[in-house]
Amino acid sequence: MGQSNNVTVFILLGLTQDSETQKALFAVFLIIYCVTMVGNLLIALTVTSSPSLGSPMYFFLTFLSLMDAIYSTTVTPKMIIDFLCEKKTISFSLCMSQLFIQHLFGGAEVFLLVAMAYDRYVAICKPLHYLIIMNRRVCVLMLLVSLAGGFLHSLVQLLSVYHLPYCGSNVIDHFMCDMYPLLELACTDTSFIGITVIANGGAICTVVFIFLVLSYGVILNSLKTHSKEGRRKALSTCSSHITVVVLFFVPCISMYARPVSNFPIDKSVTVLYTIITPLLNPLIYTLRNSEMKNAMRKLWGSKFTTAKLRMCACIECAICNSKAA
Repeated sequence: MGQSNNVTVFILLGLTQDSETQKALFAVFLIIYCVTMVGNLLIALTVTSSPSLGSPMYFFLTFLSLMDAIYSTTVTPKMIIDFLCEKKTISFSLCMSQLFIQHLFGGAEVFLLVAMAYDRYVAICKPLHYLIIMNRRVCVLMLLVSLAGGFLHSLVQLLSVYHLPYCGSNVIDHFMCDMYPLLELACTDTSFIGITVIANGGAICTVVFIFLVLSYGVILNSLKTHSKEGRRKALSTCSSHITVVVLFFVPCISMYARPVSNFPIDKSVTVLYTIITPLLNPLIYTLRNSEMKNAMRKLWGSKFTTAKLRMCACIECAICNSKAA
């Protein structure tokens, strides 16, 4: 068992050892986390509350936003708290939980982005059959397959490191628990496990990324037959998806599609796909999507107007009551 070794607690070195820099980073990452949560939850609430956003694309976008919110929560709050702590520790069980949940939703997002690319392919290349092919049952099945794929990926990652003997140093030069820093601490030969990590993480990301790039190439090539307005709308949607794909996959590939090794830049790269990408996803999808912007304006504009009218009515009642008294 993992707990049979001498290490029950890991010490995290974090992003930096400088106390003044840590205070500044605390404020920066607290703001980033708050904006990430508000942005992603706002998208999920807008889609579920707006009848105009009932297409399969927005069904997948809702779950992408929820996954980003959970994915970010797995890592960011712990890192933010650690900025204020002199000694940054994480228990063995919490470390394994963080690793599992992070790879569960990270893996699920990889497969969900494939589902979203297929959705765009059907919408642009087979528009007359779109609602028949991408019916609700197919969308739910794709979502479940994405979660199952993420679960299997994460389970393999967890089993790879859970039973390793950690009998030496318990200091992780990182701000979270991840595969390569843990493999570096194990006091046994981890070369075979390193190969499984590359196959289970780096190879999957690389193959899926190439597939997505090629699929979007096919989609963009098919736009030649569309009208100018149709091309503009399709390009707007596809450019959002392509941006998200590049932001997520390029850092992941640079991290996991290589032999087991740790570099100082790894922490900065990890910040990109665990913290910055979940922050940018809602901005990318709202700023470049006119349907989403219009739905947000209608939904939240009407809610704010209603709230304002109620407040004014309450104030008027209070004034009338005070005059009557």
